[in-house]
Amino acid sequence: MPPERLDHPLSGSLAQVLDELGLPVSPPVLDGLLTYLDLLQRWNGTYNLTAVRDPQDMLRQHLADCLTVVAPMARQLGSAMGNADDHANRAWRVLDVGSGGGLPGVVLALMFPRWQVVCVDTVGKKAAFIRQVAVELGLRNLGAEHARVEALKGAAFDLITSRAFASLGDFTRLSRAALNPQGVWMAMKGKTPIDELSALPSDIEVFHVEPLSVPGLHAERCLVWMRPQALNQA
Repeated sequence: MPPERLDHPLSGSLAQVLDELGLPVSPPVLDGLLTYLDLLQRWNGTYNLTAVRDPQDMLRQHLADCLTVVAPMARQLGSAMGNADDHANRAWRVLDVGSGGGLPGVVLALMFPRWQVVCVDTVGKKAAFIRQVAVELGLRNLGAEHARVEALKGAAFDLITSRAFASLGDFTRLSRAALNPQGVWMAMKGKTPIDELSALPSDIEVFHVEPLSVPGLHAERCLVWMRPQALNQA
């Protein structure tokens, strides 16, 4: 770790989260995660990126929450796309819908430098913040669009993800045109959204619902994995 980060007040807490999740990271990635937290706190007062103000709470409620999906996401994406043994090194195209301050998009771009991650948000200031993060962290694989997801043109993403964006039905409907024909959706949710699952149209297959345990956060979390039903009819 660069010397200037050794005394960062959250370095120990972040290292503990990563250890609990079994996520080995290089010093530059650890440094990038800490710098991202600093940027999130610094810009939050001006851009209203999150209602969470305390840096320790940001680490627990936002960063740890997103880091918890990293291993399941890589594993499940590789399995669903037929590359289970090489998921982290594939150049997957990932879209983070309603990204806000870049969660989980920035975290994914840091953890998987070969993935091409695009964050889309309807609030211009939030998209501008993500672009600034990409510049300051040197993340050439991170981009941001100020747009509605349904208005994106020419997109074909292998994975489309969201965190607290919309119902599963709205999420899949609005982003469907941006999905690669062989791609999958992944929604980060709290408790299993039974009503949302039952309301999905018949052409959307839910192929996995995965419970998660976030270090330091005593709340229910799960991932809902979906794909177009037509994939099973080929």
